[in-house]
Amino acid sequence: MEAHEWTVSEISKRVKSFHERQQPFRVYHGATNSTRVVSFDPKTIVDTSSLSNIFSIDKENSCAIVEPNVAMDQLVEETLKSGLVPSVIPEFPGITVGGAFSGSAAESSSFKYEYFDRVVNWVEIVLADGEIVKASNTELSDLFSGIVGGFGTLGVTTLFEIKLIPAAKYIEATYIPVSNTVDAISTIRKCADDVKYDFVDDIIFGPKHSIYGVIVVGRMADTRSFKGRRFNRAKDPWFYLHALRSGSCTESIPIVDYLFRYDRGAFWMGRFSFGLIPFNRITRWMLDPLMRTRKMYEAMHAMGRSQHFIIQDLVMPAETVEQLINYLEKNISIYPLWLCPIRANSDAFMQQHPRPTDLLINVGVWGYTRDTLMDFEEFKKKNRDIEKTVKELGGLKWLYVHTYYTEEEFWNIYDRPKYDALRTKYHAETLPSVYQKVRSKDEFQKSNATKGFFSAIIGKTSLLSTK
Repeated sequence: MEAHEWTVSEISKRVKSFHERQQPFRVYHGATNSTRVVSFDPKTIVDTSSLSNIFSIDKENSCAIVEPNVAMDQLVEETLKSGLVPSVIPEFPGITVGGAFSGSAAESSSFKYEYFDRVVNWVEIVLADGEIVKASNTELSDLFSGIVGGFGTLGVTTLFEIKLIPAAKYIEATYIPVSNTVDAISTIRKCADDVKYDFVDDIIFGPKHSIYGVIVVGRMADTRSFKGRRFNRAKDPWFYLHALRSGSCTESIPIVDYLFRYDRGAFWMGRFSFGLIPFNRITRWMLDPLMRTRKMYEAMHAMGRSQHFIIQDLVMPAETVEQLINYLEKNISIYPLWLCPIRANSDAFMQQHPRPTDLLINVGVWGYTRDTLMDFEEFKKKNRDIEKTVKELGGLKWLYVHTYYTEEEFWNIYDRPKYDALRTKYHAETLPSVYQKVRSKDEFQKSNATKGFFSAIIGKTSLLSTK
């Protein structure tokens, strides 16, 4: 921990120097899972990229002490050695502890364990004036609820204590075909209320497929009771394709393969990278190293490609999900869609839904239409229309995605007086606000946008601007 304390001390000094000069700064983590166009000026950043260590796994107290840039696959690998695992694990292995916390991550176990921040016992944070503090639900609780989903706008997180639960060797995954939206939502509700399940999510393939959608439910098991299946090797199928073809069955999947089952192909977004290359089992095997999410994120930022694709995660009351899906079918028609149930009892103001409900359902909309590929103004319009519809239906959107709200629209959704009071209390007025951090630029980022996918994905990528 001595090296950690020295690094945090240096971060504190740099943050304090910015505060004394009343100069805004941003935090450079070394990588990002945001889809927004990202660049940094090295002169105005605080570099935390070295904070990527796991210091302890406490089996007796079921917790781990980790730094914010610890990736999910790294965390799972270490905790499994003690027979433990965090109860909420984002499905992309490169997502970090700090990113999941500040970005309000929720995944297929969240119907049971809520958002990722519920996995965190406490967090060490360097405030915007350089002071080093700890925050939790009982200590500086207002700060703790403010930094959840706050995208680093109240300070710099530097250490976490993570709660762990007993792990199993396998996940018994059952595939349940559904015939329409009503059937899908009803089945999700039923499964989310069933105490025997540890994971629930849904892939909707749409009305043009013979199977409209597939609910996938999982439960932990220490022995392999069903046919074995893996998803993490180059020769294995991409999970969404397997779910489409699986029919109604149950399989025993090694826990790591299940937790990161969507890594290969980034759910299904990797399908769009093949272009004129045939998309089949052989080409997926040959190109497997390039079809992992870490590489795909690098390529996306190198190419400016995210400004062609609709990438939205929309967290809706279960009661209005059908209306949202009907809107998407009529106006966007992007499939597959990902549905993930979430229960949340959160004090974090960035997670406060306008309509109280017992169950939320995240709808992942990831893909493109011909007009969004060709016309940036149409791309913006479609994103703006989605934002308007989500608000009308009582939902929120995750803010790692493209966000085109006006400032007035944004603060009509979130509690600005409470947020501003926190920024004043914890000396963060000079930091970029949440709105400034998440709002996408209006102009199309042309640099590197024409670079080919495979040349971009192979080449080195840096998020640090040299300008």
